[in-house]
Amino acid sequence: MEWQAPKGTRDFYPEDAIIRDYIFDSWRKSCEKYGFEPYDAPVFEHLEVYTQKSGDEIEGQLYTFEDKGGRKLALRPEMTPSLARMVAARCRELKKPIKWYSIPKLFRYEKMQKGRLREFFQLNMDILGIDDVCADAELIAAAIDMLCNLGLSSKDFQVHISSRTLLEQLFLFVGVKQGELLKLYAILDKMNKVTPENFNLMLDEFFTDKNVAQSVKKILSAKTLDEILEINSEIEPILEIKKLFEYLQVLGFQDFVKFDVSVVRGLAYYTGVVFEIFDKKRTMRAIAGGGRYDKLVELYGGQPTPAVGFAVGDVVLCDLLKELNKLPEIKQNCDLFIVSFDKDYANLLKIVKKFRENNFSVQYPLKLGNFGKQMKQANEAGAKIVIFAGSQEESEGNYKLKIMKTGEEKVVLKEEIAKKIREFENF
Repeated sequence: MEWQAPKGTRDFYPEDAIIRDYIFDSWRKSCEKYGFEPYDAPVFEHLEVYTQKSGDEIEGQLYTFEDKGGRKLALRPEMTPSLARMVAARCRELKKPIKWYSIPKLFRYEKMQKGRLREFFQLNMDILGIDDVCADAELIAAAIDMLCNLGLSSKDFQVHISSRTLLEQLFLFVGVKQGELLKLYAILDKMNKVTPENFNLMLDEFFTDKNVAQSVKKILSAKTLDEILEINSEIEPILEIKKLFEYLQVLGFQDFVKFDVSVVRGLAYYTGVVFEIFDKKRTMRAIAGGGRYDKLVELYGGQPTPAVGFAVGDVVLCDLLKELNKLPEIKQNCDLFIVSFDKDYANLLKIVKKFRENNFSVQYPLKLGNFGKQMKQANEAGAKIVIFAGSQEESEGNYKLKIMKTGEEKVVLKEEIAKKIREFENF
């Protein structure tokens, strides 16, 4: 029998782990640049943590189990409920604003398709305690900067921004009933996932009043904020959206953002600004998405706490970086490789020990072969410098070394070797 990883999961061989860690390192640097602090939570939670937010229907998408004490648990499918639970537990003592980030492994039992796996990693960034749109601007700016730090530009991706509050007031204005909104949002979330014909058919089937259906279609056809104003010039949330775009322009990100009334986000807990990030060619799923969720902490027993957050998964992002050739060259790297001219393995190990004590990364042949094989290993290890053990120079109180990039060979006093190596150009 040929054993394989479970469906929807991945093995990370060294070359894959290098790419994963490259992305994670870039994520962390971006978060720290914007003043976000790390946090984490259990990889499994009580099932009620997720049904509290999303209802019992979410259980079909979860990996659930019962522990030995009879408690119903679930592997975490997302991080926001854990975040809300943690903040609710210490709401009074946590200093505001809260700016936290995490890079959890998540699990979601869903239909397999391009860009979606059942086990995946995700960067989450959240700001809690600020009800002004300046927090939304800060978060969107951080998301854009994070992608730019991975080598992407405004030619590669764009942030599509809308507002659930804006949509709600527009829909109520044209005759949609309050009780129909959540079901309507679920339909709107499919707008860019089905053909225009099928989407229009879904709207026609949803509304019994054809005039309302036409008014909703008119709202969804708007391309600019000015077109929204033509529908209702007195709608208040549009001022918030305008302020958001103004802030993003001041921050220098105006080329990365656009108003897109079709963005609603499928989750019911969003309460204001929502956004999704797409590749410019729109050949992939959303790279990232998020929005404002001002009532979620309260749902978990905390004080009313305004909040805004977003998440970016590693699967779609990695696919995009590969397509645009933005991933780093995959190769091993070490500072020094020790090649031995003789069979004195103990002497070789003494040299290895000495350089590791001086904080160099060092590799050496675990099985001594001929000179050619050892040099091949040095190349495969990505060594910057090769030091020759057991050479004539060593017996005279020196080390002979080779700078691999240039091929230049040098002889350096043993006492000065660590200092001299660090002085070499490009070391």
